[in-house]
Amino acid sequence: MEIRKKPFGLLSSGEEISLFILSAGEYTACLTDYGATWVSFIMPDANGMRDDVLLGFPTLNGYVHKHPFFGSTVGRFANRIRNARFSIDGKEYHLWANEGSNHLHGGRRGFDKQVWQAETDTIGGDPAVRFSRTSPDGEEGYPGNLEVVLTVSLSAEGVFQLHYHAVSDAKTPVNLTNHAYFNLAGEGRGTILNHIVQLNSNMYLPVDSESIPLEKPAPVDGTPFDFTSPKPIGRDIEITGVGYDHCFLIEKNDSTPQKDGHLASCARVLEPSSGRTMEVRTTLPGLQFYTGNKLNGVPGKRGSIYGAHAGFCMETEFYPDSPNRPDFPSPYIEPGAAWDHRTIYAFDIKSL
Repeated sequence: MEIRKKPFGLLSSGEEISLFILSAGEYTACLTDYGATWVSFIMPDANGMRDDVLLGFPTLNGYVHKHPFFGSTVGRFANRIRNARFSIDGKEYHLWANEGSNHLHGGRRGFDKQVWQAETDTIGGDPAVRFSRTSPDGEEGYPGNLEVVLTVSLSAEGVFQLHYHAVSDAKTPVNLTNHAYFNLAGEGRGTILNHIVQLNSNMYLPVDSESIPLEKPAPVDGTPFDFTSPKPIGRDIEITGVGYDHCFLIEKNDSTPQKDGHLASCARVLEPSSGRTMEVRTTLPGLQFYTGNKLNGVPGKRGSIYGAHAGFCMETEFYPDSPNRPDFPSPYIEPGAAWDHRTIYAFDIKSL
């Protein structure tokens, strides 16, 4: 078990940004205090070959300039809010509209574009980094001063855990997630269309042309969105149009009910050529499954160029536009109440 800290670069203001390297067993995770961003995850395959399985950039510069949220901590509200507005107790709040008329991933300068305080720690012997920041009242239009702590840890068994804790002094919606793009064959090694995915979800949210949810959830049965049995991502992807970018409703079960703060298994992934696997578990009610549809020649690590479907995201979250949807699980917290959720990405290797 080891934690190292080293310089990652300077912002135009002269502020120094750091890289935190967590090593446990055969796994290494790198994170930075710029955007509390997950920069890399290195693991072996079934033959012992080590690869980075996260898309991203080789230097800080890529993360500072416009990019597709590679590994970013997204907030104050992940995903979309229709017309960039919502109401609390009859008062309407207007947010920054940064995707047409809608609000996406926290706005123009969301949590992904902020410098977080960071300190290293150990949790049960596992290396960890604790990121924190205050989102001030009015930031991007949101009410209340929101104190946020994100604790990230890595175990020798390949369990990468994100523990979010937030408290506000005013009622406000909160929806925090990580926007990592995965390619379990190794970043830059082709598309993810052969990855085999199983989702613990019988329902998903159909969306309009702006990716805003329609009237109500729909069953996945008989549609391209049915991942209740394992299947390759590419099997039905053309039927969806450009690809998947939809929220799936996570099924609860008696052993892992989210309502009790336990982690429900929501996704399993296998990359067959490497034997690498990933399981996603969370206390949150939704999973946004995105297949990198809008990647269009983004320069990445090792000289890689990321095109469409070079990576996939599994963003645990409250449902999109839930501040305006009383029929959805509520993302609001009251003053002094904690928004406390966990997500685990558990990596492993299957013998070939």
